[in-house]
Amino acid sequence: MFFPLIRPPIAALRVRVATIRGWGRILPLLLLVPLGHASAQLMVHPTRIVLEGDQRSAQLEIINNTDQPATYQLSVVNRRMDVNGGFSDIDTAAPGELFAEDMLRYSPRRINLAPGAGQVVRIMARRPADLPTGEYRSHLLFAQQLRAPAQAGETGGEPVEGFGISLTPLVGVSIPVIVRSGSTAATVSLSNVAFNGAEAGQPATVSLDMHRTGDQSVYGDLILTFDPKDGSPLEIGRAGGVAVYTPNAVRHVAVRLHLGAGTTLTNGTLIAVYRARPDDGGGVLAEASLALP
Repeated sequence: MFFPLIRPPIAALRVRVATIRGWGRILPLLLLVPLGHASAQLMVHPTRIVLEGDQRSAQLEIINNTDQPATYQLSVVNRRMDVNGGFSDIDTAAPGELFAEDMLRYSPRRINLAPGAGQVVRIMARRPADLPTGEYRSHLLFAQQLRAPAQAGETGGEPVEGFGISLTPLVGVSIPVIVRSGSTAATVSLSNVAFNGAEAGQPATVSLDMHRTGDQSVYGDLILTFDPKDGSPLEIGRAGGVAVYTPNAVRHVAVRLHLGAGTTLTNGTLIAVYRARPDDGGGVLAEASLALP
């Protein structure tokens, strides 16, 4: 089964200046902007690779979920998570930050996908014999490549004099690839649970802080439940695949609530539970609560 990548992808917008009489150059300008629906265009499963113990290789599958052919160039990049869960590209490691890029091999490196077609990507880690204990992380990036623009003869049109702008959205998504060496462990706790009611057109949310300790990342699902004093517990929110990556010690999280008509969060207890993913056993990793009058 395939699942869309949940991490916010990146898109590039190509701004093209059309050929002008006496000036035969076309100047491209590339801009990087968020693209919320990119994950619906390229589907990746799984969305996270962890190689630990004696495991040296893994594979993932991607699908071009559009009606147009697409080409993707694969590369390994290093990214840092901030306290709000966002990522930025980096070149230099911070204290406690370990990269996996020098250990990773992958194939193929360039993929052409017909509409609806899929491809298997194989990943291998070559750990040095003297690799210190710890968790090493880099990200495998799938960057969509620009296709050659259609010629006038292909579209039936005539060359146009003057300026023209062509906006071409390019999907770029990445997944973390984690290599663990030796015996690593981590613990997590939750604090500062707060209910933020809907206002000024904004949805109601629950915010909280996640605290990680140890020498590996934590990864799981956040489930929010309201337990009224007079009534049955009700799940009101969920966020899947929430991680705190090394070396981060804290992550701030806000989960949007899904409240039915007439549901009010009063006279009860708001419960936040952080669980391991089902394929990791589904056990409770951390729990916190907030009494609501």
